[in-house]
Amino acid sequence: MVEKVRQVYTTLNNGVKMPLLGLGVYDMYSREAEQAVEWALDIGYQLIDTASMYENEVEIGNGIRQSGVNRKDIFLTTKVNNSEQGYDNTLRAFDLSMKKLNCEYIDLYLVHWPMKETRKETWRALEYLYSSGQVRAIGVANYLLPFLDELDTYKTINPTVNQVEFSPYLFQKELLKRCQEQHIQLQAYTPLLRGQRFDDTRLIALSVKYQKTPAQIILRWAIQQGISTVPKSSNLVRLKENFDIFDFELTVEDINYMNTFNENLRVVEDPMELL
Repeated sequence: MVEKVRQVYTTLNNGVKMPLLGLGVYDMYSREAEQAVEWALDIGYQLIDTASMYENEVEIGNGIRQSGVNRKDIFLTTKVNNSEQGYDNTLRAFDLSMKKLNCEYIDLYLVHWPMKETRKETWRALEYLYSSGQVRAIGVANYLLPFLDELDTYKTINPTVNQVEFSPYLFQKELLKRCQEQHIQLQAYTPLLRGQRFDDTRLIALSVKYQKTPAQIILRWAIQQGISTVPKSSNLVRLKENFDIFDFELTVEDINYMNTFNENLRVVEDPMELL
């Protein structure tokens, strides 16, 4: 049994407690997905982030049950697919995700992308799911400032989470500020940019200073700023590495220094194309 290390949590705006560091499972299938979840939960991860679009909800549910970890100790997120949006479609999609995951409840349900024709009705469906007690928290993903502005005009429930692409190299300062002001937890996906900047000499210098890997420096940078993050890996060594970030702290000066790394670098599609 792998020795457990501590986790850091945030309390969402509806009072639900959520781990700040989790596992993303995009592009994982079959036994790879199940094994990654089992390993992650054994290491100490408690947040698992999947989506209908990933087509692996069955395997994620299997991995959770096979892990032997109590369901109440796991924070499970899934998302409504773009092709399943709209009020009635979203309710059906949620029921299907529940069946595939084979879990008694979902902790967090997100609008995966702000699809132009359907995002209002999709959000209305999420509000119904939350108000009727079918999900513990609701939120959005890929909602940049214009989408949050629009959401403000019709929402009756504040989203608890906004999951967006975010890293030192895509440091969306104004979006982070807005989420903090509205008590929406910012969550970063693809925080490690699929390794594209691990050769940055500035990042390497920080790795040497703290005796940590570039990935660990980036993840620590996020956590210390209260940003939730869900790095993806199905490799046991990488899973352990990504979780081993709770035994050191970056200085305020180094965090501020990393905040200057921004170059608006995206490795995923720009949500603004959906505006």
